[in-house]
Amino acid sequence: MSDIGGMLGGTSATQPATPEIQAIADQVKCQLEQKTKKKYPIFKAVEFKSQMVGGTNYFIKVQVGDNDFIHIRVFESLPQENRPVALHDYQTGKSRCDELDYF
Repeated sequence: MSDIGGMLGGTSATQPATPEIQAIADQVKCQLEQKTKKKYPIFKAVEFKSQMVGGTNYFIKVQVGDNDFIHIRVFESLPQENRPVALHDYQTGKSRCDELDYF
């Protein structure tokens, strides 16, 4: 098990986004655009936290404009469940300085 996950139930420390996290964010971009009814020409994962819960919740801060950020919560089920990652929640109107918290 990698060190990304942290303890079961608790969230990890905030970490810089990795290519893996960018790939996870990219997979839910269309779901987010449908929910917010917006298109995001910029969609850059900046940082993230993770939480192990019979799968993994990822809390990802995504840059969508010059100083416009969205926090997304994405659930990745266990590999044997063979399900796509899913956008579970999001918060708009965030700035670069806003703390990435559980939501």
